[in-house]
Amino acid sequence: MTAELVRGQNHPLPQTRLEIRVSAGTPVVAGATLGDEQGRVRGVERVAHPGSPTLPGIEVSRQAAADHRLAVDLEALGQTVHRVSVLLALPLGASGPSRFAAVAAPFVAVTALDGTEIASFTLTGLGAETAVVALELYRRQGAWKVRAVGQGYAGGLPALLADQGLPEAGQLAAVVQEAIALGVSRSVAAPPPRTSDDARVRAPGPGVSGGPEPDGAAPAAVPQQPVRDGAPVNYAHPRRHTATATTTPPPPPPIAPTGAPGEPAPPVAGDAGGWSMDERLYNQVWGMFEDLARTVAAYRSAVDFADSRREQELDRALSDPRGRMGSAGELAREQAHAKREDLVARAREVLDRDLVQLAAESEVVEPALPPAYARWDNPVWHAYRVPMEIPMALRIGDVHLPERPELRIPMLVRLPLERGLWIDAGRTGSEAAAFMDSEQVKGLAVDTAVAIAARLLAVYPAHEFAVHVIDPAGSAAARLAPLTRAGVLAAPPAAGAAGVAELLTGLTERVDLVQMAVRGGAGADALPPGMDTSEQLLIVNDFPHGFDDRALNQLRYLADEGPSVGVHLLMVADREEASAYGPVLQPLWRSLLRLTPVQDDHLADPWVGHAWTYEPPLAPPDSRILEQVLGQVGEARAAWPR
Repeated sequence: MTAELVRGQNHPLPQTRLEIRVSAGTPVVAGATLGDEQGRVRGVERVAHPGSPTLPGIEVSRQAAADHRLAVDLEALGQTVHRVSVLLALPLGASGPSRFAAVAAPFVAVTALDGTEIASFTLTGLGAETAVVALELYRRQGAWKVRAVGQGYAGGLPALLADQGLPEAGQLAAVVQEAIALGVSRSVAAPPPRTSDDARVRAPGPGVSGGPEPDGAAPAAVPQQPVRDGAPVNYAHPRRHTATATTTPPPPPPIAPTGAPGEPAPPVAGDAGGWSMDERLYNQVWGMFEDLARTVAAYRSAVDFADSRREQELDRALSDPRGRMGSAGELAREQAHAKREDLVARAREVLDRDLVQLAAESEVVEPALPPAYARWDNPVWHAYRVPMEIPMALRIGDVHLPERPELRIPMLVRLPLERGLWIDAGRTGSEAAAFMDSEQVKGLAVDTAVAIAARLLAVYPAHEFAVHVIDPAGSAAARLAPLTRAGVLAAPPAAGAAGVAELLTGLTERVDLVQMAVRGGAGADALPPGMDTSEQLLIVNDFPHGFDDRALNQLRYLADEGPSVGVHLLMVADREEASAYGPVLQPLWRSLLRLTPVQDDHLADPWVGHAWTYEPPLAPPDSRILEQVLGQVGEARAAWPR
């Protein structure tokens, strides 16, 4: 039976290998400190945090997330460790809440490795605090207990760490925030979560049972939630529908056919809530993304439990020296291994069942996707026509997990782009890049940028999107040919230091003018005559070649301020080549979503933090579809009255 603790209450721990599960409803940082008998932390090496997630006996998440699982092995802690404090903190500088009073009460549970709850604690009553000690595991007379703490700190992590006696509290807090900020560039932003007043219902799906969804399952938020008919549109997980008395809910998903008794219903494209088929498909894709993340997380957790149980049984069976040798010891080993294999096999059976259902859904959904969501090999592109309105999202690649590599989930980002993109032209650690030289990788990086730019041009109305290119040395001229030949660029690629400075100055002035108009409440007629008010994309190749200090500052300004007024960056750069600038460029890299020109497992989901392998949206070899689509866009742009 689970012990539901209140602040200050304790409870004995029946075992030493545990999980601490955190559900916060909004991205938070989770960490842990290892204290002595007085609770003092003797040094930074005794703090587990996203920048240093693993210590003997404790492992925490590498990034901010709404849900966390912390692994704890109390027997692996040193003899001088008498207290493990579990910390939660809000990320600084993020678009999310600035104090715990603005979020739902975080829920923390101590569980066995099989998921059985031992004790739980809901952190109520928090106000201006931005960091909190949620609970602590402490050693008393040789036995371990858990205590609900709930001590908050308005001064954030520095104040919390200083209160535990850490001399370098301020410096370590800065290191933690830096690690969180770096993690942002590898995290895929989920659709906005529901409010706490929403009624959330989810139909049974892979690895998920029907019924109310816990608050902790809400994905991370992104800004600029659109409004239709006076009500905010809910882009949360599909099959979770908002239904409040004060807002108009979107239409329910179409009624799907039912399967035979005891069998899952056959999948249907658009089986999610939304105002249009495009919106329902968007929500359905995000549902597949989350379902795959969670079912694989359950499988991996089961495997970890099976491994841990085998080790415990072997320890018990072989603790007596007399049983280590001979048939008794061999039999104990065989039984422990057999139990482990049985547990893993049962977990794999559940995983395979969910993967089969998701694969069947993918086979139905992929052919039904509109051009903005479809791969280049989808027949929908052969019937392409320049659109008259902007879609809600764009596919910029695929992601998959090693448990089922062929099950690819479309990676959709909301439009207009809310952050810039960075195609990493450096040699990554992926197997695909290991057999390539640096020039091949750089060439593929430009191809990826061209493919993404082509998709953006294709899904916007002809007069509402403009593309600029900086290619200081002209090194990418051949690979940029699909854009230049089709006549879809706003101007020829800027070359040389003078060309770089002129283009950056023009875009910087545009951002300044639009910002002043927006802040002053003025309309488009207040802008200079002839100014292009369409969305702007700046492709930067071969950075930092051709950039002086002024150009560098302008680029950083565009990365920070541009997206809010319709100016977006698409960087093609090798970070190592810009290493001479040192920490000056850290904010630039952090502000961009890092993508790779080859398959690489660097992206993280917003639910459980899996490392997903990203695959760029390149057209099939020998296909002319990209050039055909760009040709239609170029013709439409040329025919549009200026």
